Amino acid sequence: MTPKQLSTANHDRDAAGLRYVYPVMSRRSGGLSIGINFNTNNACNWRCIYCQVPGLTRGAAPALDLHVLEHELRGFLDQVLNGEFYENFGVAEAHRVIKDIALSGNGEPTSLKNFAAAVRLIADIASAAGVFPLAKFILITNGSLMQRPEVQQGLATLARHRGEVWFKVDSGSVAVRQLINGVTLSQEKLLANLDIASSLCPTRLQTCMVHYRNTWSDEEKSDYLALLAQIRQNAIDVRQVMLYSLARVSWQPEAPELQAVSREDMVELAADIEALGFDVSIND
Repeated sequence: MTPKQLSTANHDRDAAGLRYVYPVMSRRSGGLSIGINFNTNNACNWRCIYCQVPGLTRGAAPALDLHVLEHELRGFLDQVLNGEFYENFGVAEAHRVIKDIALSGNGEPTSLKNFAAAVRLIADIASAAGVFPLAKFILITNGSLMQRPEVQQGLATLARHRGEVWFKVDSGSVAVRQLINGVTLSQEKLLANLDIASSLCPTRLQTCMVHYRNTWSDEEKSDYLALLAQIRQNAIDVRQVMLYSLARVSWQPEAPELQAVSREDMVELAADIEALGFDVSIND
């Protein structure tokens, strides 16, 4: 069998031939991330122009089969911990460690109706396998559904298992969020959702910096820094701001117009963010 090479540029959800579970070499985690894809129908309540999901549609996650998820995750963890996963996927010795289990995939994971039950199941399986608490438990989210009791219950479970919320904030202005994320989201609603998330589970902001129709102009940078200042003023506990740019090709119609932001520009913005009192990471 020819090994399948994992890389930070390949986030194939079908890499392991499973419905819900897939392996990723993550830039931000710095090693093997086990992804959990609730949105197997390629549906999301947002439409980000840099999204790498082909055939993306508006909608929510479909019904999830907890028995299939349990079977897949137990079997996959056994292959990683006791089998030949690393050899088959050409993973270097230095990266042969599970850094995290991430709720991510092909849409907004918190749109899953039985989100809390799925989070509890994953936590129980990973804990029994000895993956938790050494590895992190991460939710990658646009943060739009934090008001739902089911989501809040899931965040509480995350917090009990070394969990983190990676909360998407791609712009400091309503107009640019409409352009980049395809949603109308007020500052008040964004701040309220962020406050809910951070009060329940340690939370980091993740910002995808992409050049598109004059985004990340001086005005846009000022709006972004003003939003971060408002987060500070509201005493919302954000553990870190994570800046990154394009690493893989977008499957959205805007793809030909998108350009990655240079590391130099990200470093410059990071200095301004640090001046506001935030920790910052850069993944280009």
